[in-house]
Amino acid sequence: MSKVRATNRRSWLRRGFATASSLALGASMVALAAPANAAGCSVDYQVNSWGSGFTASVTITNLGSALSNWTLEWDFPGNQQVTNLWNGSYSQSGQHVSVDNAPYNGSVGEGGTVNFGFNGSYSGSNDIPTSFSLNGVTCDGSVDPDPPTDPTDPPTDPTDPPTDPTDPPTDPTDPPTDPGERVDNPFVGAQGYVNPVWSAKAAAEPGGSAVANESTAVWLDRIGAIEGNDSATTGSMGLRDHLDEAVAQADGDPLVIQVVIYNLPGRDCAALASNGELGPEEIDRYKNEYIDPIADIMSDYAQYDNLRIVNIIEIDSLPNLVTNTTDNAGGTELCDQMKANGNYVNGVGYALATLGDIPNAYNYVDAAHHGWIGWDTNFGPSAEIFYEAANASGATVDDVHGFIANTANYSALEEPYLDVNGTVNGQMIRQSDWVDWNQYVDELSFAQDLRQELVSVGFNSDIGMLIDTSRNGWGGPERPTGPSSATDLNTYVEESRIDRRFNPGNWCNQAGAGLGERPTAAPEPGIDAYVWAKPPGESDGASEYIENDEGKGFDEMCDPAYGGNARNGNSPSGALPNAPISGHWFSAQFQELLANAYPPL
Repeated sequence: MSKVRATNRRSWLRRGFATASSLALGASMVALAAPANAAGCSVDYQVNSWGSGFTASVTITNLGSALSNWTLEWDFPGNQQVTNLWNGSYSQSGQHVSVDNAPYNGSVGEGGTVNFGFNGSYSGSNDIPTSFSLNGVTCDGSVDPDPPTDPTDPPTDPTDPPTDPTDPPTDPTDPPTDPGERVDNPFVGAQGYVNPVWSAKAAAEPGGSAVANESTAVWLDRIGAIEGNDSATTGSMGLRDHLDEAVAQADGDPLVIQVVIYNLPGRDCAALASNGELGPEEIDRYKNEYIDPIADIMSDYAQYDNLRIVNIIEIDSLPNLVTNTTDNAGGTELCDQMKANGNYVNGVGYALATLGDIPNAYNYVDAAHHGWIGWDTNFGPSAEIFYEAANASGATVDDVHGFIANTANYSALEEPYLDVNGTVNGQMIRQSDWVDWNQYVDELSFAQDLRQELVSVGFNSDIGMLIDTSRNGWGGPERPTGPSSATDLNTYVEESRIDRRFNPGNWCNQAGAGLGERPTAAPEPGIDAYVWAKPPGESDGASEYIENDEGKGFDEMCDPAYGGNARNGNSPSGALPNAPISGHWFSAQFQELLANAYPPL
């Protein structure tokens, strides 16, 4: 299911994510160069303002014949200035702005869309432009089937009746007429769903009320969670209960609810703490008993055009096929099996195809994090296997709205005192023990570059990225306040880095971690939102074996005494003690996340 943009859409200001306004604009049509070509377009302009600055997302829909290149032009109604732009190049003279396509997104088929975005500055009011033109054609949502090119062509018949001037104009704030039409960025202009199960646990903790109303994802980590199984993880609320609650919280306004789809056969082939209930060959059960019931329930809510269902698809699955098979250090035979049987690829493809048919659902595929696939040997191959899955089991790239990085992980959003391309005393930062020749040291740069790589292998140019910031703040007294003055490379990196883990591969209940950036829409170019996909306070895994009926084993990476393995450079695990099994409430960790939050609470 491809993304569809409304030609008229409301402006909203709600708690949870951001301010947004958008509309389709236009007036009369003028000609393109070729008389045999139909011409027409519509523009969806969304803006998130924060005082003197703003971020805009612009989606062009080509309603006429296919284009090989494009130029979009408009006049700002005020003193707005574009400061930087992505997915195109721009020029501005006074109030007039002209944007040309990038080398990779000039071709737009009939009915196709293309997106670009920009940051801007302004003073006073930030009114939206009133008219756009594409290749000289004013975008009004209509199509001229044979635009004249000869000025001697006969004019419109003067006997034709004029438009009645008393007819009411179209109201640009009218809501879309087609319920469930997709927007470019579902987080813009929408509040976020507050999971009452998680919120009650957070509020019961000392100081927890400061974040109890933040939006967190709902995890469907087994078949029983769909209907609600009264477990310590999900409480008694099933998917339908959460969607009903989301409709009530929305109260007629846009709301995003995030749902983690997490139950592949042979799940988490390299991490025992989060093994699932389905065996490696149970792909039919995954489809029939897990994905299909989820899709059936979500489809009942497609009529709520204000409800935007963001599906986070199968964390930690596809990257395992690149890095954790036995031809890699520390690989596992189960990952070999899942690569050979194709059930990760086909399962993800089936989830994308099935959930992609729901008009108000947005699929974001998990893309690991920089400390996992940031190396040259992993980066490109991961993008390729994502593309393979996006075209498996009936799926296409149109079923992928974007990707999410750092899900349930701890990688710092930004490392302000480390330049991965810099040097210390003549040695490259990349040579340090911590970086270990990785191309990245933080999630923001990784996610933005991965987005470009994904577009280059065949994903749509308007995909967006999410970053899970629920536990990557790394504040508190251990947070560096500036770069080190050391001249020894490793000392410099150790004293300068924000991320305080022993190794970027450590993932289980990390000591010293803190809450990160609060959920925010469109915070950076190419980033749809910062989200809290992993609800803070829910354990990553038990610190010792605990018998359970959820199929979850014990992973040594969750043992505070574990000295590591080849996958984490034989470093200490850095895990907190006395942790429950994955997904269960871990009060001590939640208290530490509050204390080390950055930005501080």
